[in-house]
Amino acid sequence: MNIRLGDLVTRLGGELVGDAGLEIDGIAPLDSAGSRQVSFLSNRKLREQARNSRAAALALSPADSEALGPDYAGARVLTPNPYAWFARAAQHFVALSAPPPVPGIHPSASIAPSARIASSACIGAHVTIEAEAEVGKHCVLDPGCFVGQGARIGAGSHFFANVTFHARCEIGERGIVHSGAVIGSDGFGFANEKGAWVKIPQTGRVMIGNDVQVGANTSIDRGALEDTIIEDGVKLDNQIQIAHNCHIGAHTAMAGCVGVAGSAKIGKYCTFGGAAMVLGHLSIADHVHISSGSMVSRSIREPGQYTGFYPLAKNADWEKTAAIVRNLDSMRDKLKELEKELKALKDGNKRNVD
Repeated sequence: MNIRLGDLVTRLGGELVGDAGLEIDGIAPLDSAGSRQVSFLSNRKLREQARNSRAAALALSPADSEALGPDYAGARVLTPNPYAWFARAAQHFVALSAPPPVPGIHPSASIAPSARIASSACIGAHVTIEAEAEVGKHCVLDPGCFVGQGARIGAGSHFFANVTFHARCEIGERGIVHSGAVIGSDGFGFANEKGAWVKIPQTGRVMIGNDVQVGANTSIDRGALEDTIIEDGVKLDNQIQIAHNCHIGAHTAMAGCVGVAGSAKIGKYCTFGGAAMVLGHLSIADHVHISSGSMVSRSIREPGQYTGFYPLAKNADWEKTAAIVRNLDSMRDKLKELEKELKALKDGNKRNVD
């Protein structure tokens, strides 16, 4: 479990200032770290905590290190992104403490004869893998997972218990899918005929890139005709809904309970706060950041932070309010002009009285 601080820095990068021979056995927050643990400082508001920290070493930026001066006596790891360095350190210690998965297939698993399972994969109890499915090297499928016909799971991916991965869907390498997630369920496609709903078969797939994480109870629907696409590095929190034919750009992150309606196209490096909603058939540019609870009701062409909060109201009233809000700038300019005219009239009347 222990590692020398110098070896940790060699592994993760950064500039070490202090004793490379310190034995480190874990990570901890600033206010509770002990003499054998590493912590980090990424928020200047916490500099006072850092000064008083008993951590063996701190990961921090050169600017924060200079601000602390001699007040903090422990070793320092200088890095431009202390939070990311700390995250990688956390991964390292988790890997040290977690027992490695044992390759093999549990006797209770149901594996189709034509399924292709890498010899290094770990298949848990009561897993079902259907015909022509492929499970790559060093994959882990925890108990109760379902992998549909012709589905493909890339090397190093981990499905936690009770993940459903439907037919012909694909996920790349090092994917993480948490319990209860459903990937490749039918999209919500119906045609209306005289008030009755006629189901449209959903014949597309879900195609997921490398290094993607899908949270617990998140649903990603297969496309109607084309595929639903999740690019490399996307991070999806718990209880998110991605509808059919959506395209989520690389390294976009979504917090819990986000909903994305069908055929929306979202760019790269975007972020969505919890419970944000995106209407269907919209396009969102790269580097767009949507605040929690916001409703995206139009396409966004330029990067930036966007926020939209409205109180619940009858639709007609809401539309009137929205129209007024959109015209506030011009209304303000008109009011200023009226104020100038009124002031001029008052000044003219005053001169006439005098």
